[in-house]
Amino acid sequence: MRLAHTMLRVRDLKKSLEFYTGFLGLKEVRRHAIDDEATLVFLTDDSGNYHLELTHNHDGRDYELGTQFGHIALLADDLEPLVAHAEANGWWYRRSKPESGSKYIFVHDPDGYDIEILESKTR
Repeated sequence: MRLAHTMLRVRDLKKSLEFYTGFLGLKEVRRHAIDDEATLVFLTDDSGNYHLELTHNHDGRDYELGTQFGHIALLADDLEPLVAHAEANGWWYRRSKPESGSKYIFVHDPDGYDIEILESKTR
């Protein structure tokens, strides 16, 4: 069995795409409109092996972050440019503690979802 995708409901598709494509560097690979009900946008990284589906319902409904959701984790070669980008945009983020043994940040996307970005061990 292989993972296919993770779906997140987003309030503002434009802001979310700016975050996921502009900040995180994911690429839009498919967009599907379900009549006037919703727009589904599928994003992936360079490997193309896994997708993130952003679902924007057009009726303006609001969602609460579910307590069952933890976070999405991504790998980056270097965290410092991402920290600078987050600071320049005034986004909330939290760094790992040096004693944790891992180097990562958590940042909130425009809907408040936790995104963990781990610095890859290849450096």
